[in-house]
Amino acid sequence: MIEFLFLDLDDTILDFRKAERIAVAKTIRDFGVEPTEEVLDLYHRINKAHWEMLERGELTREEVMVNRFAALFRELGAKPDASACAKDYEHNLSIGHYFLPGAEEAVEALHRKYRLFLASNGTASVQKGRLTSANLYRFFERVFVSQELGFNKPSKAFFDACFARIPGFDPAKAAMVGDSLTSDIQGGINAGITTVWVNPEHRPWGDIKPDYEIEGLSQLEKLLETV
Repeated sequence: MIEFLFLDLDDTILDFRKAERIAVAKTIRDFGVEPTEEVLDLYHRINKAHWEMLERGELTREEVMVNRFAALFRELGAKPDASACAKDYEHNLSIGHYFLPGAEEAVEALHRKYRLFLASNGTASVQKGRLTSANLYRFFERVFVSQELGFNKPSKAFFDACFARIPGFDPAKAAMVGDSLTSDIQGGINAGITTVWVNPEHRPWGDIKPDYEIEGLSQLEKLLETV
């Protein structure tokens, strides 16, 4: 029976893709780059690749924040200041939120039955702004952000740091729920806890196999009744 529930934030509760596109568009326009659909798609691919390098320990968080914009501008042949652009983007991203369908209601219902914890690889200032804007703090016993812990998902060290801060924690009664196979699911596997993959697009597992799979958080409560 699950008692401790770890939820990812981006593309699990909040629609990060939508927030990202809006924030990137505003940011690069301010720096003289037209945010066409092709440019926004290119940024998304570059950003995803940089976060995966972070997960593998190949880049630091600070390098990801700046290098993704530097890589975008190189591809476009543009010359804005990547560091200044990164700071502007973080501000723009922190001031808005967009719930995925049914996610807000699901979190509210789950918080009445389980001890909820947020587990995010996001930047602390950005996540704090979005959590506050979405009024989500009230549902979580603790919020764990990798920048503050000093470790990133999927490392076991990230989860060990979380577990050490939870009174009465029992890994046999814990589950990690998120949309990323390489971050959330691999992280849960590394930590030895149950994993639930949020997979609305029905992507294939690949080499990382979750214990369970759902299309969205609205299905989680019913699933957990059987675990």
